[in-house]
Amino acid sequence: QVQLVESGGGSVQAGGSLRLSCAASGFTYSRKWMGWFRQVPEKEREGVAVISPGGGATFYASSVKGRFTISQDSAKNTMYLQMNSLKPEDTAMYYCAADLRGGAPLGDAYTYWGQGTEVTVSS
Repeated sequence: QVQLVESGGGSVQAGGSLRLSCAASGFTYSRKWMGWFRQVPEKEREGVAVISPGGGATFYASSVKGRFTISQDSAKNTMYLQMNSLKPEDTAMYYCAADLRGGAPLGDAYTYWGQGTEVTVSS
């Protein structure tokens, strides 16, 4: 049974940092595309950062490039999103996704999704 569980969200001031975690079970995540997405009410879900099987390639949304870093720990079957220099516009529900079915890596065609973790950035 595949399960993704996010953690690490919270409230921070602008300029602060957070590290999100996504613990995976039921599959070996290093063999799958995995990524982080975010969504705010009445807006489209946005691909934030994705990582290829084995971690050989990463892709970032232009809005977070240089501030966010995606990584993975094979020993713990866990993916991370380090978020630095946070801005109020980063406020959203952040979701972990796994197993890209096709299309662009930053698209939403992933098989498995977590329940989300809230990130709030205040000024």
